[in-house]
Amino acid sequence: MTKHDRISIDAQVCHGRPVIRGTRVPVAIVVGSLAGGMSFEDIEAEYSLTRQDILAALAFAGDLVNEESFHPLPGAA
Repeated sequence: MTKHDRISIDAQVCHGRPVIRGTRVPVAIVVGSLAGGMSFEDIEAEYSLTRQDILAALAFAGDLVNEESFHPLPGAA
């Protein structure tokens, strides 16, 4: 199983947003919940996910950030 086998993108599920496979829980909700201070245990209980699901969401989000190009805004320091 690869690190993204737990992530599904289907136009018929959550408008094509990446979700944890077999659920309707978007990757963005998992990452946002962690950023908001929820623990892995809280997320597991709240969304019926496993630790591996949460780690897959983080890996997926990290890979997306690595694929992007970032450019400073004009006038920004």
